[in-house]
Amino acid sequence: IPMGGNLSSPTSFLLLGFSSTYNAQVALCLGFLLIYLVTLLGNLLIMNLVWLDAHLHSPMYYFLGHLSFLDICYSSVTLPKILKDSFSSQKTISFAGCITQIYFFLSFGGSECVLLAAMAYDRYLAICHPLHYAVLMSKKICHCLVAVSWLSGSFSSLIQAFLAAHLHFCGSKVINHLFCEIPFLLNVSCSPNARFNKAVLYALAGTIAMGSFLLTLVSYVHILWAVLQKGAGRQKAFATCASHLTVVFLFFGAGAIAYLLPHSSTSKEMGKVLALLYAIITPMLNPIIYSLRNNEVQGAIRKALHRALSQRSTKDTGRAAEQPLPSPCMELGC
Repeated sequence: IPMGGNLSSPTSFLLLGFSSTYNAQVALCLGFLLIYLVTLLGNLLIMNLVWLDAHLHSPMYYFLGHLSFLDICYSSVTLPKILKDSFSSQKTISFAGCITQIYFFLSFGGSECVLLAAMAYDRYLAICHPLHYAVLMSKKICHCLVAVSWLSGSFSSLIQAFLAAHLHFCGSKVINHLFCEIPFLLNVSCSPNARFNKAVLYALAGTIAMGSFLLTLVSYVHILWAVLQKGAGRQKAFATCASHLTVVFLFFGAGAIAYLLPHSSTSKEMGKVLALLYAIITPMLNPIIYSLRNNEVQGAIRKALHRALSQRSTKDTGRAAEQPLPSPCMELGC
């Protein structure tokens, strides 16, 4: 801490975002808007399909519905603020708003980590213990796994947000990032307990993220071993896991690169691009991946479209039937 430094909590921070011209900012804004719309529409589609289609009323799709809801919440923490800042000359965020953003971002991110591990465990039971699957993955257990994912994310983020709220700052209030994130907040803090906060961050992140990833990895090692031993149904077994594996590697891979690599080895602009990947792009890609690689989801989409078209044609037929026929007097001109 500088001698005579005035430790205090700022009222607001300045988010630098991407340093570019006005035309580039317009292009970025349109791109972010398109990503947000695709994220909302894609995940809402998955949620509605899981809710309405009886063929998707199974544990795997129950978890998928919660994953879609998490993705909407996760992207909504950061994207609306980024969109607002795209055309703003002062990209500021209040101290309370920054702490709130950190809390919800970490909460939804941590919950998604645990939920992805629960989905891997579900695939493990379905493939390795098919005869006992209905008992081992009952509705009660599904509800418990989802509750654990939400509570674990909320609890760990509450600790980190509480510690971040007690940081002090004596110099620059400029955060060279797209949104508030603890590593970047610690970079501008001169608080004596900043190192303690950083240790807690990596301890909790290691417990939630790395723990979830290791559980996912163990599940898939058992799945691979069972498939290689049995041989039969190998292609179908891997087909049910392909979408989930793609999502896992996208989410955990981007987060690991952003958090584990030293900041000196990556440029500041590259750090922002990585943040876009795990905070914005991944929630958009998840419903696309599950739609393209899952035959049951594709079938549910086709049935929903067919049902919507049938209802529309029925309404059009009904309207045509309700129209009065021309009278003979009108046709004769009397």
